[in-house]
Amino acid sequence: MGWDLATMPKVSAKAEKKTTKTTRVKKDKNKPKRALSAYMFFVQDWRERIKSENQDAAFADIGRLLGAKWKEMSPAERKPYDEKAHADKDRAAREKAEYNAANGKKTKKSAPKAVSEDDEEEESD
Repeated sequence: MGWDLATMPKVSAKAEKKTTKTTRVKKDKNKPKRALSAYMFFVQDWRERIKSENQDAAFADIGRLLGAKWKEMSPAERKPYDEKAHADKDRAAREKAEYNAANGKKTKKSAPKAVSEDDEEEESD
């Protein structure tokens, strides 16, 4: 006993597809940029050098070469990038605080720690 496609009811393409519309939250264009890491500052400095040395390399290959170069660098060689990252982190924190103050947003506070049963027993002793 086989299925005969001619006798089966036809389903329209519209009936098969279920589409739902979702609305995206619009991003605030005034929101400050996040701080860059030391590695990202390194990549900004070195990408063009690596590209010129390896002109036939693909984008992913350049990323691998940059990662390998970063790993072999000593802490002394990384220090300028670490300093840039630290300065950028301070800038981002300052801009975020100004942005939140201007928009009436409060900073999130961490939730109070839950007291476990073990802690309660120690306190009652």
